[in-house]
Amino acid sequence: MKKRICYGILTVMLLGIEILIGMFAHGWIRNYFGDVLVVILLYTLARTISPEKPKTWFVLPALILAFSFVVEFLQLWGFCDRFGITNKLLRIIIGTGFSTMDLISYAIGILPCLIAEYVIRGKQK
Repeated sequence: MKKRICYGILTVMLLGIEILIGMFAHGWIRNYFGDVLVVILLYTLARTISPEKPKTWFVLPALILAFSFVVEFLQLWGFCDRFGITNKLLRIIIGTGFSTMDLISYAIGILPCLIAEYVIRGKQK
């Protein structure tokens, strides 16, 4: 339970940082650093919600990375426009522009999650 609370606090903090980046940041901080942080945010959210841990240490980070890639490819497909999503907040959350640099940012962001899972598993054995 203590770990879940810590992950919950991290999730809220990362969400706050992401909101601040979305509101005030420009350039590489918004374009790349925000994408690096978003996969870490998804990881901490998943670790907060799910008390069950996959048997293999890399499963959760791999699923989060795959989810991030799917969302990015939905942007390439024009998901928001095809489904008539006009709500500004939803368009920001889902995204409207595909970028291969976003895929690279997600891959970089998942590295600390992989390390965390590996270290957590090592301490539990």
